[in-house]
Amino acid sequence: MSGDSYIISDQNGLYFLTFTVIDWVDVFTRKEYRFVLTDSMNYCVEKKGLIIYAWVIMSSHVHVIWQAKEGFKLSDIIRDFKKFTAKKIIYLIESEPESRRIWLLRKFEYAGRRIKRVSKYKFWKDSNHAVLLEPNQVNIIDQKLNYIHQNPVRALIVENPEEYIFSSAKDYSGEKGYVGISLLR
Repeated sequence: MSGDSYIISDQNGLYFLTFTVIDWVDVFTRKEYRFVLTDSMNYCVEKKGLIIYAWVIMSSHVHVIWQAKEGFKLSDIIRDFKKFTAKKIIYLIESEPESRRIWLLRKFEYAGRRIKRVSKYKFWKDSNHAVLLEPNQVNIIDQKLNYIHQNPVRALIVENPEEYIFSSAKDYSGEKGYVGISLLR
């Protein structure tokens, strides 16, 4: 169930989505955790019918423009993506060197205790802030694409969008990025 009023009404529509870590915890400061996300996105493209048009991984959230191929449901892909990545990242936090291990696990456990359907840890917020992008809304699609690629610039991580390697901006500048995408333009 969505945690906000932005519902995926068209399972094969084009959507701007935001996946946020609970309490906006800065988890994706470690490259290992970011690679879990990129690897999982690639898996969803190859095996689950996902089409990725844009993406960026920030320290506590991910923005994407995604669509499911015919015969697949975007909600199912999102559910599987979030479930797998949460489990894998928590496993890495528990098993790999992590200076914030105790603090992170306590945050996720505390969030999990507030929800009956969660057995131990809650990693992602339930909401996806899904915004349907109609094909005829070229200006809005371009605005969302620009918003995604400008995120690391606005955060003063890089000067130019294509310099940020955990984003599809590289692909839009003619280079190959970490995730297999389809260009919108």
